[in-house]
Formats: sequence, C-alpha cells, structure tokens
Amino acid sequence: MLFYTVMKPVVQVALRVFFRRLEIRHHERLEQPGPMLIVSNHPNTLMDPLVVAANRRAPIAFLAKSTFFKNPISRAIFLSGNCIPIYRRQDAESGDAGVSPEELAQRNEAAFGQCYDYFDKGGTIQIFPEGTSVSERRLRPLKTGAARISLGAEARHDFRLGLKILPIGINYFDPSRFRSDVFVNIGKPIVVADYAAAYHADSEAAADELTEEIRRRLEQRLVITRDAAEDELVLQIERTFGEHLIPDDEETLYDNFLLSRALLEAVPYFEKHDPARLTQVRATLSAYLLDLDRLRLTDEALESGKGPGQRWTRAAISGLKLVLGFPLYLYGLLNNYIPYILPSLIAKRATKDLEFVAPIMMVTGILTFGLGYALQIGLVHHFTQHWPWTLLYALSLPPTGFYALSYWNNLRARLLRLRALKLFRTKRAVMEDLLRQRQAVLRLLSEARSAFLAAVSVASPRR
Repeated sequence: MLFYTVMKPVVQVALRVFFRRLEIRHHERLEQPGPMLIVSNHPNTLMDPLVVAANRRAPIAFLAKSTFFKNPISRAIFLSGNCIPIYRRQDAESGDAGVSPEELAQRNEAAFGQCYDYFDKGGTIQIFPEGTSVSERRLRPLKTGAARISLGAEARHDFRLGLKILPIGINYFDPSRFRSDVFVNIGKPIVVADYAAAYHADSEAAADELTEEIRRRLEQRLVITRDAAEDELVLQIERTFGEHLIPDDEETLYDNFLLSRALLEAVPYFEKHDPARLTQVRATLSAYLLDLDRLRLTDEALESGKGPGQRWTRAAISGLKLVLGFPLYLYGLLNNYIPYILPSLIAKRATKDLEFVAPIMMVTGILTFGLGYALQIGLVHHFTQHWPWTLLYALSLPPTGFYALSYWNNLRARLLRLRALKLFRTKRAVMEDLLRQRQAVLRLLSEARSAFLAAVSVASPRR
C-alpha cells in the first residue's frame, strides 16, 4: 500500500504528460464509495489499471495474474501496489507444471477470500474479465470470475452487502503512441443483489447471466470492430476526415467516440442495403490516401495549402513564427531530448507486442526524466553555485520540453504545407486532380451520412 500511495501522484503526472487528452465521461460514478468491483476491457496491459486508479481519489485493489508475483522483486512491488494474485489455468500449465487442478482451485479460493474481506471493509477492486490483454478494438469473451467473486461476496451477507459492479470502457485512439488520446467511458453500476433469486436457484447460471450483463454494458461503452478490414476503413475515415464529420468546433473525445460508433453502425448497414455505395467509398478513399502517400503529403497539408491569394501570406507568417521560436525550441530540445528519446528506444527493443509499448515507455520515461532532470540540475548548480539560477533552470525544463515537442509538430506540419505549395506551383495538374479526389471522398461521405441518418430515423423515430 505504501508503494501505491507514493507512486500515485507520480503516475498522475506521467499520465497527463503521456496522453495529449485524457477524458472521463461520468467521472462521478468512479468516485462513488464501495464496496465496488470495477470491470473493464484490457487493451493496453498495465496502462489500463493506471488510467483508472490515478483518476479515483480512494484507493483501488487489483486482481493480477499470478505470474507477476513469481519474481521476489516484482512480487514485492505488486503486493505493495495493492494487487491480489489470481491463478489462471494457462499460467499454471506454462509456469508451474506441478500445480494440480485442486491446488489451483484452493489458491483461487484464497484469492476470492481476500476479495471478500476487502469488500467487507467497503473497498474497491478492479478486474479485467477478458483475462488477457490484446491491443485491438474488440471485446474478447469474458471469464466468469468477476461474476463469481461478486455473487460470492454478496452470498456471504445474504445479499445485503450492497456490492456494485462498475463497467468501464477504456478507448485508446492510438495506444502505443506518445501524446495520443484516451477516452474513459463509465457506465451505470450493476447492483449485484438483483441477482439473489437467480443465485439461489442456480449459482452457475446466475454467474453466466451476470457475466452476460457485464459484457453487454461494456460493449455499450466501447468502440468495437468486427475485423481488421472494418477497423482499417473506420480509422482511415476518422483520422483523415473526422473534423469534417464532427460539426462542433469544441470537439471532445466523446464526439470522436460517437463518430466511431456511428461509422461502425453504418458499415454493416451499407453492406446489407447498399454495397455498391460502400465499395465506391472504399475505392475512392483508398486511391486518395495512396496518392497522398505517393506525394508525401497529408490531408491537412492539402487543405491548408489550397486556395489562392493568401497561401504565401500564411506561409510567411508561419515562417516568421518558426524563426522567432527557434532559440526556445533549441533550448528545450537540448535539455529534454535524451530523456525523451530513450523510452521509445527501450520499448522498441524490449517488445514487439503493441499492448506493452505504452506502459514500458511511460515507466521508463518516469525514470529517464526523473534521473535526467536531477543530473542536469545538479550539474548546473555545480558550475554556477547560484541557487536562484539553479531554481530558474529547474523550472524551465518541463515547459520548454513541451514547447520543443509542439514546435517540432508544428514544424513538420508547416513543412508539409510548404511542400503542398511547391507542388501546386510545379505539378499543378496533379494537385488539382488530388483536390478533385478529396472533394469526391467528402461528397461520398456526406451523401452516405445523409442516407444512413435518414434510414435510422425512419427505422427508429425516437432515436
């Protein structure tokens, strides 16, 4: 528990740095008192519990697979981090061949007992009922462990404990990338006591019924794709034309979530009712993106680069900003580059599994920035022997680091816009054809959207 208490503020800061935006919908549901069991999807390994726990004032205990507790060091860290080991059959078969099914059951009964004791004290536990972490926009089949723990805890108190199950959908927009977005979508709690009659009639059937309800509520809070082809199409539309499909200027991650859900409803609708339109959208979008890639451009650069008259004025203003901001960028780059680049290099060498990249980067980043800043500040004070200068230098490190990152992103965007301007001058016919392709894609998407919304409103007038 000491490790949990000490590390929580560090993790809160690290998450705010790692993610560009972290948005929580219905945050008040996360703050309600226990006893409570939090159930969530599990696309990003250790990031998932951190994202939830760092945003709840009261502490959370976690059910973690027993393999994390085999090493004495990791065991000490996980136990101090408020974790309870759970024993999965596949882990016993791969890592502890001498464990019999009976012994495995006894160990899990002991783990369940720890959960019951924690609930009796009004505590909150988080579990990932998929049982494994895979970086994909899908919900894998759920294990019944969450339901069995909940029903068992309530049965000990004749269903008067007041235990709730809180479903949370964690939606990452690019889970392995630094400064991406995450949307935490919290559902309404499930009252476990409502399953008392079903439990008394048939405990196994009640666990299956409760598991199905957990699955249903999680699916409502997630972006779930059927296959890789559908996921690729939806991501292409979201990332290329998302801002055109979300009319509100104050775009939120919830708006993006609703757009993704709408697109994933529209694709099967057109597959059934208008496959020719869907085929045309796929082909036109694919050709447009291929041409953008061939010309080493982005849609944003093309949009900003078009239009007569003011293009060079905008370019001149952007260039002036780059020149004036370059000294501050260079200062931030020199002081932050090594601790910034090391985490990504280490993560790439440490794993090829996308779901492990983000947690490795964040944990490594905590170390590299913590140690790097301490070393740099110590060196500055050693050479200056002047505390005010040392303090000023220390305070300058984080903001100039963020400025350097923002400057670099803006620089890349402006260079792409300049490239678009150059191509308009040297290959005007090619660029005009590209603009026509872009307008064709936007027109097809707009027409498809109108057709889909009209069909939905007719099928469901109250929607």
